[in-house]
Amino acid sequence: MADENVKRGMVCATFGALSWGLSGTCGQYLFMHYTIDALLLTNIRMLGAGIVLMILVISLQRQTLTALLHNRRDMVQLAAFSVFGLVTCQLTYLSAIQYANSGTATVLQSLNVALMSCVAAIRFRRWPDRWQIIAIFLALAGVFLIATGGQIQTMVISPQGLFWGIGAAIGSILYTVIPHKQIRKWGTLPVNALGMLIGGIVLTLCLRPWQSAMNLDTAGILAIAFIVLIGTVASFTLFLRGVGDIGPVKATFIGTLEPVSATLSSLFFLGTPFSFTDFIGFACIIATVYLITMKSQT
Repeated sequence: MADENVKRGMVCATFGALSWGLSGTCGQYLFMHYTIDALLLTNIRMLGAGIVLMILVISLQRQTLTALLHNRRDMVQLAAFSVFGLVTCQLTYLSAIQYANSGTATVLQSLNVALMSCVAAIRFRRWPDRWQIIAIFLALAGVFLIATGGQIQTMVISPQGLFWGIGAAIGSILYTVIPHKQIRKWGTLPVNALGMLIGGIVLTLCLRPWQSAMNLDTAGILAIAFIVLIGTVASFTLFLRGVGDIGPVKATFIGTLEPVSATLSSLFFLGTPFSFTDFIGFACIIATVYLITMKSQT
């Protein structure tokens, strides 16, 4: 049974990571062909995913959901997580895709591992060890190569793309750190379902997406459906199942398939050009994830 759980965990984590990467490419497709921006797509993604996840929670964890809804203090904290964690994470990532491409955005978001290592070192007043220092230098080298193509006097990525890409890494940290106590108390699914739904409702009230002329055809609708159902709901559920079966360290290793799938799908399906230095930069940042995750396991 243990071996079966490991196999299931590997498969679930793999499909979860691949789905995340492919959903980024769907976002890039939408930005290229339709009058939709990152803010509006964030709204649609969070509202749609929030509704579907809430249906799952009502079916599977109704008592937990009821207790959470009646806890005023935790609901206030959950609202803060929704706005400053989930909305920030989703919006920065999709903005990075809009101003750069899905592969670059996903790789830059992976800097969250190196940034989290620095935050931990400061928090615990502990100087980074040799492997963490190497990882941080690799991360900086990766960003330099992606931003400049190896030539310090030029910028090959737009300033907005670089800004939002690094913002996506910071947003990913906020998404991880802010709800820590609520997730330990209530579980991941209820917290994220409510967070998605609250964020989606707030954005809907502010943006009024029904007034936007997105001019979507069948392909555009299918791309949005993929982002909501496969790239958010299914990938979230599958990856967490994988974490439960094989643990966070192995799941993090498998999670590096996300930038790989985003880069390759953007390259082959959308014809996004990547240079040799881009791929070296991507490799440097992905290597950072491996080094820091291996150290955390030790």
